[in-house]
Amino acid sequence: VYVWKHPLEIPPPSEKDWLKEDEEDFFLQDPDQKRDALPQPFRMVNKLVMLVFENAMEIIERREMLREAEKLKIQPTKYFPTAEFQVTGRANCLAVSGKYVFVGLSVGLAAFRVSDCKEVCAWDAVKMEICAIHASDLGNERYVLLAVDEMGLVWLFCLHEESFLLIKILNEMEDISKQSTCVEVVLSPGGGYAGVLLQGNTKAWLEIYRLPKDSWLKETEKNPGAAAGLACRERRSSWTSAADIFLLQESPVSANKADAKLSLPVLLLKVKPPKPVTGSSFKSPLDALKKVDDDSTLGLGYDHLIKDSQWEQQEAIFSSTYREYLEAKGERESQEEIPRNATFHFLLPSRILQVGPEMKVQPDVPAGISVHWHGNHNLCFYLLNRPIKEKVDSDPKPDVVWPCAAPIACSAVSSCSRYLALACEDAAITIWDKHLGYPLSVTAILEERLIRSIHFL
Repeated sequence: VYVWKHPLEIPPPSEKDWLKEDEEDFFLQDPDQKRDALPQPFRMVNKLVMLVFENAMEIIERREMLREAEKLKIQPTKYFPTAEFQVTGRANCLAVSGKYVFVGLSVGLAAFRVSDCKEVCAWDAVKMEICAIHASDLGNERYVLLAVDEMGLVWLFCLHEESFLLIKILNEMEDISKQSTCVEVVLSPGGGYAGVLLQGNTKAWLEIYRLPKDSWLKETEKNPGAAAGLACRERRSSWTSAADIFLLQESPVSANKADAKLSLPVLLLKVKPPKPVTGSSFKSPLDALKKVDDDSTLGLGYDHLIKDSQWEQQEAIFSSTYREYLEAKGERESQEEIPRNATFHFLLPSRILQVGPEMKVQPDVPAGISVHWHGNHNLCFYLLNRPIKEKVDSDPKPDVVWPCAAPIACSAVSSCSRYLALACEDAAITIWDKHLGYPLSVTAILEERLIRSIHFL
């Protein structure tokens, strides 16, 4: 019998027994496998292929989980179109009023009946491209339309007996160099007033027109065949030559002046943007008091006694005190620019728009407008119950001024015209009740962000 005399010890490993990097997972291999492991580089290829499959399976499982979660959510109802409008050219814009849908086309204007989606009439005498359109129902099957073409011209139409009647181009000038461009157009509820924001080469202004809709109703009843004759002349065949189109574009009004038998709109207001506040030109406080109105309305700050030297001294003190903050923020503008963009709304009668007892006020007819210019702190109100003058005041004073703590960024009026929302550049939103004359709520967004638009739902 052989007896082991020394204790059992694990022999030291030799170099040939060292594990290689590719064989670290040797214990996971099947000991009963009949074939040896793949040699390099096939083992690396095998690992990459298996990794691709594993990642693909993870993506598939993740997508299946998302698909199951979507099935558990309430799916919105899908609506498909029930009818189709066949238009000539390209449709750029549309407006709905009463029983008609008005579509601005690349070659003119068209009206469709809502009930059967059929074209009622079209206006393509000048082959102009309509970019914006507004419409309002005047009653008795009459409609007023404001259309803006690609050149910035504002066309005023009246729809009567399913035919268009051109009344006037509001911003047309005989001298093309003085031609202004329409930036925004607003039609008041009921079609009694129209506001047009215009821009020239170096300035901008707002024009408010009073539309004589009562006169239009009477005039169309007296002469019902005028619009029908115009509709026949508006229709142009598809083979109109390029020369004919060019002649029509050269003088669009001359081709339709004889057809416009309706009363022309009346320019009621011409509002210019506020000028920057500068030093006082008054020599004494008495001269400044003479310029102040007798009522208690706040003004725009022009009638003051601060001299230019005082402005400059205050500016120097402010710059020296807050120099490090000004340098971090950037150089300040030395001169304030006159704003060229404004937002305006037509407002129904309320407590903030007080009219005299001699003025008759209708609850559904706008009594004034609110205007605020870009980058300005003041919200200005102008009354519309003004006597018609031969020469319109080019710079009327606002009847009511609301100064705000920060420049007004945007505003909105509710559909019932009772609530007015103001959003300032300091991210503060104020909701006003115009009937009661006081604010309902003031909301300040914690993270100061620029509010670009605001809407009532």
